[in-house]
Amino acid sequence: VQLQASGGGSVQPGGSLRLSCAASGSVASIGAMGWYRQAPGKQRELVATITSAATINEADSVKGRFTISRDNAKNTVYLQMDNLKPEDTAVYYCYAFIATMSRPTMDYWGKGTQVTVSS
Repeated sequence: VQLQASGGGSVQPGGSLRLSCAASGSVASIGAMGWYRQAPGKQRELVATITSAATINEADSVKGRFTISRDNAKNTVYLQMDNLKPEDTAVYYCYAFIATMSRPTMDYWGKGTQVTVSS
């Protein structure tokens, strides 16, 4: 199983980006999916998660600006980021709890995608 993230880049403050993360391989089922981020010199922090029942948990710092969603048919989670701020600059990592035909549910992580917000 692999998670492939895409959609990072550089934008000016107030701009938007949409991150995508697709799971591929021998996926039997997917539970919660989501995004963490890590800024230089800081610990990795939760951005947002979405369960298989579409229950969402978001960090207070992104509420009202970021929207997490998922497409179960495509095994993909999205993060729509609007009104970006310089403090959103970080490497964004997607994760998912995935069960395969040969392994019980465990967490898988994407490699990370850089988001830079700067004027």
